[in-house]
Amino acid sequence: MNHDDYSDEYLSDILEHAGLIAVVGLSNNPTRASNGVFQQLLRHGYRAVGVNPGVAGGRIAGAPVYASLKDVPGPVGLVDVFRNSQDAGNAVDEALALDPLPRAIWLQLGVRNDAAAERAQAKGVKVVMDRCIKIEILRLGIDGRG
Repeated sequence: MNHDDYSDEYLSDILEHAGLIAVVGLSNNPTRASNGVFQQLLRHGYRAVGVNPGVAGGRIAGAPVYASLKDVPGPVGLVDVFRNSQDAGNAVDEALALDPLPRAIWLQLGVRNDAAAERAQAKGVKVVMDRCIKIEILRLGIDGRG
């Protein structure tokens, strides 16, 4: 897969069938990108939860925050990662330990980890790297309400 050029169809398929989105690295600081993107997901009708051990047990924008992906109840369809490129590998590995596996893993703008992407793709999980999910939702005109 060419991670430098995703087709609109590839991105649309992920976003239209996201299911529950777990945002890894969600910040409770409203000035942080993860917080703004999370709130945009909710405004666009997506079901989303946060993953951040420092805020676990709390709520951000009315949605629950968990300490780790394994703590999220129910199947996670899409894992959106707000971690640096090196730490993204750990987040991907945590996602790949879920049962069932998520359909996709999305590494946010500026985040790329090719080795982690290969591990995910080898298990049949779609991967997007170095793209902002908020920008793509707006660009493609996709709404999480179906």
